[in-house]
Amino acid sequence: MNKTAFLFPGQGSQQVGMGLALLERRPQLVDTYYREADQILGFPLSTLCWEGPDEALRDTSVTQPAVFLTSLATLDVLTAHGIEPDVVAGHSLGEYTALVCAGVLDWRDALRLVRRRGELMAAVNEQVPGGMAAVLGLDLAAVEEICAKVRSELGRVVEVANDNEPGQVVVSGTTVAVAEVMRESERCGARKAVSLKVGAPFHCSLMRGIEEEFATELADVEFRDPLVPVVSSVTAAPVTTAEEAVAALRRQLTGRVRWTGTVRRMERAGADTFVEVGPGRVLGGLCRRIAPDSTVYATDGASRLARTLDHFASTTTAA
Repeated sequence: MNKTAFLFPGQGSQQVGMGLALLERRPQLVDTYYREADQILGFPLSTLCWEGPDEALRDTSVTQPAVFLTSLATLDVLTAHGIEPDVVAGHSLGEYTALVCAGVLDWRDALRLVRRRGELMAAVNEQVPGGMAAVLGLDLAAVEEICAKVRSELGRVVEVANDNEPGQVVVSGTTVAVAEVMRESERCGARKAVSLKVGAPFHCSLMRGIEEEFATELADVEFRDPLVPVVSSVTAAPVTTAEEAVAALRRQLTGRVRWTGTVRRMERAGADTFVEVGPGRVLGGLCRRIAPDSTVYATDGASRLARTLDHFASTTTAA
């Protein structure tokens, strides 16, 4: 069926210098997006993306708009070269860029939302310190069982946050409970358990306290029905209306990222080429393992971006 899916990354893909390769190709991006983003947010997000420092980029309230803006600029470069998706999806935060790509959200509104989302999530971590960890080498059911055991023994929150791929499951919760899940996972045969450098315990019930406030933020923004098919990473199902998009973004705060199901849903719909649109290459690696028969392209860095553009240019020429 030869369909192309655009995948937009989430938090954790940030890196100092992101976006600079894009400006070499399209200097007008500075005026189109970066300067306006700085004005909307009231701080030099563009400088933090390009120059850092890394510590500032790790602040959740900065990370989220930074990854969003870089992904948006990358999308601009692709569409300027005539590369359009047949279906889109985003990993957690990346769903905002996917919705912009699909015509559901204006990019300025999305930028404000991800900034506020980051602020609220960071505030949760100040009240109840938490964290996240990736468990490698155990399946989803095994990790869910370990989380249930730790919750019962410690009386602390720890839950599956991401089903990233078969054999890679991320947990989220209070600091002590996450640490115990890591230890128990390795005792149960996990290849390893790795603490993630994130600013809060995302995608778990600890975020429930900010749902209502963020719902108010969502209600102040205009959402439209998608012009391009969207698969939500929180449901692994299509988003077909503006109302469904709003519901998905609200549910994201406490809901699990179902990335394995999301990629398989797109594959069943005919997607055999996946393009990771934005910083990092995490989603591409997950895609290769979830859908090994697919072709995956990256846009992170000048050489990988050039290869991706060349591939689609040659495909268009051949057609």
